[in-house]
Amino acid sequence: MIDNNLALKHLLNLLAVEGPSGKEHKVVAAITKKLIAAGCRREWINTDDAARRLGDAYEIGNLIVQLPGTLPAAPRILFSAHMDTVPLCKGAEPTIQGNRIVSNGKTGLGGDDRSGCAAIVTLIETLLKNNLPHPPITLLFSIAEENGLHGSRTVRFEDLGYPAMGFNLDGQEPNEIVIGAMGATRWKAAIFGKSTHAGLAPHKGISAGLIASLAMARIAEKGYFGRIVQGNQTGTSNLGTIHGGEANNQVMDRVTLTGECRSHSSAFLDEIVAVYRTAFEEAARQVRNDEDQCGRVEFTTLSDYRSFRLDPSEACVQIAKAAVKSVGLEPNPLIMDAGLDANNFNEKGLPTVTLGSGTHQFHQTDEHVEIDEYLTACKVLLHIATHGQAAS
Repeated sequence: MIDNNLALKHLLNLLAVEGPSGKEHKVVAAITKKLIAAGCRREWINTDDAARRLGDAYEIGNLIVQLPGTLPAAPRILFSAHMDTVPLCKGAEPTIQGNRIVSNGKTGLGGDDRSGCAAIVTLIETLLKNNLPHPPITLLFSIAEENGLHGSRTVRFEDLGYPAMGFNLDGQEPNEIVIGAMGATRWKAAIFGKSTHAGLAPHKGISAGLIASLAMARIAEKGYFGRIVQGNQTGTSNLGTIHGGEANNQVMDRVTLTGECRSHSSAFLDEIVAVYRTAFEEAARQVRNDEDQCGRVEFTTLSDYRSFRLDPSEACVQIAKAAVKSVGLEPNPLIMDAGLDANNFNEKGLPTVTLGSGTHQFHQTDEHVEIDEYLTACKVLLHIATHGQAAS
């Protein structure tokens, strides 16, 4: 019952709309217009106050749509996708090239996650125009996923109508069912030294830059930078930004470093963060001037999202597997080394799997959407919405 031409049109339209993290207003307008044209009532559609709670850098909240169900006593289900794209996608010009949609080669495409948004729009259009029986459905088009899963973290379940399970669209092949993902912690090291003239009195200064260098070198020597394997524990860590210094002839008295650590194990994630903290504190004590004064560091952390792993017996996992089989594919449950909106949903107690919608090479100039995979993802969603209760 899916109109492939309309499904493809929805995708091409949404790929062409700019919407970096925090600036999703145009995307909200485009999706809302499509949903109303598909038959949604205006009173079903709202944006929440996530932007107000997140701060001035955010112009609009999460787009939430609540459809009443036509099946008696059926529990509400959630379909979600994020609206924002990474900065590399600015100016994307989606073009069909063979069986793929690509950009102009100078930007990312934004299939992450406009393919998920378009698949959900196609689902609702198909349900309403064909009067297909379905449970109560909530749609969540979240903001600010790419810069820290902020939209899904701030969303309130009462605004979603308290769904019983979730199906998040933010993956690659349509047979993929993400049942687990990493947790992440952001860290910030503000290092304070002592400024002196670098030519006349370098011995009186305390270099914050040297402290930072020694700390990062120590972390790498211990095997806790980049891809981390310690016995049977694994994780990752990264140094993302460095800001400091004022002049070449001045001993650097301040520098700030930021980064992240990730792991599927909460305990091992804490261990990685502890290694970072210790390395910076030890380096600050080690770097001293001729008066035996040392530097200091303020090391702070913020939990971005917690890891999760769903039991294979969860209803959302079983429903997703049945839907994938219905389109002739073999389900591929997997654990992802990244963070997803589903991390926040599962942490809040909403069992949620993440499904693929045909996008590949995320965050790169060769990002593309496989058209056949995207259309198959639309079919998977339709099966979930119309047959999910039987599968559970």
